[in-house]
Amino acid sequence: MSDPTPTLHEFVDGAREWLAANVPLRPERVERRWGEGSDSVAVFHNMTFEEEKALVDGAREWQQRKADAGFHSIDWAPEHGGAGLPSSYARAFAREEARYLVPPSHEAMGITLDLIGPTIRAWGTPAQLERFLGPLRRTDEMWCQLFSEPGAGSDLARLATRAVRDGDEWVLDGQKVWTSGARHADYGYIICRTDPDVPKHVGLTAFLVPMHAPGVEVRPLRQMSGGASFNEVFFDGVRISDDLRLGGVGDGWRVALTTLGFERGAASGGGGTGRWSQVLMLARHLERTDDPVVRQRLAALSTRLTVSSWNNQRVTAGLRAGQTPGPEGSIGKLAYTEGLRATGDVVGLLLGPLVTADTGEWGTYAWSEVITGTPGYRIAGGSDEVQRNIIGERVLGLPHEPRVDRDAAFADLMRQ
Repeated sequence: MSDPTPTLHEFVDGAREWLAANVPLRPERVERRWGEGSDSVAVFHNMTFEEEKALVDGAREWQQRKADAGFHSIDWAPEHGGAGLPSSYARAFAREEARYLVPPSHEAMGITLDLIGPTIRAWGTPAQLERFLGPLRRTDEMWCQLFSEPGAGSDLARLATRAVRDGDEWVLDGQKVWTSGARHADYGYIICRTDPDVPKHVGLTAFLVPMHAPGVEVRPLRQMSGGASFNEVFFDGVRISDDLRLGGVGDGWRVALTTLGFERGAASGGGGTGRWSQVLMLARHLERTDDPVVRQRLAALSTRLTVSSWNNQRVTAGLRAGQTPGPEGSIGKLAYTEGLRATGDVVGLLLGPLVTADTGEWGTYAWSEVITGTPGYRIAGGSDEVQRNIIGERVLGLPHEPRVDRDAAFADLMRQ
């Protein structure tokens, strides 16, 4: 990449040459056979902390190698440390990268690079951009997103974690929950209540908080699907300087909406087409594909997942073209979780009791991680009910739901 403005053809040639010198080519895809390879279809990681850390470290090392070669922020603006190339170049590199056996990624990578990075880029001060974007893009520093609380999940604006100003500092007290990747994070991006005497959406402010600061405690949460990638995070008198405030005082809800737009686009996933191939393989192994009811359910599932994948491609193309995330991200997110639910339903029809007990048979009990993991994904990034409200109000133009607490002060709501 010595030429600052290579043609797309030259860029792809350079990318292929670099990839070939750094990672092996992925073998040609062959039709999978029953009982071969891993049968994992997990929605969330089911690993020990050491295994998960090794996964994160491997993904970070690969990101850093790409950064050293100039392939990590291809379509970011030069003033933000990127190559300043069109988004078509980034898509071309992604296609080439998919042909190679690169280290597997982790959700903490997506949170750092695809959610918090763009949010800081949109709201950060010049000093914050200079300080944080470089280490973030290389994943020298990892991030987590501190939004949900025990009493503020779907209604995020009801959060109660406090940030009280003390001169040039803010003092944080409260609790966050369902925080993915918190044990691997160096920094967290947090929304706090800074004014309880105004309506709930108005009195919020965003901050960037060091996760190793005195008073920060991270506790892993064991998920029913087996892993512990979620965490609860406690803040007890945590002091941060005002220069770690992201956006203006009271702008926290607008900052959060920026992130949620990116999150819902990312959470729409790839439509679940990888799991679909294993559903079909399972049906064939059980010799159920001649059953007309099973055939109908398989066809409906295939159609659902394919349409979801198309929608995700449309959202991804818009984001890469620099479009602001809109309500279409909610369509994709809802379609993905509905696809997960439908997949679990079809697998339950095929396996019956076999999905509830580990008999050791390949490709059976592994599906329990989809069934037990789907409820968590239906909450992550805004619950299904929230997505339906967004679609109804912002896409279909339906009347807004009555919100009797919209103009009430947050402190009054807490007294009710």
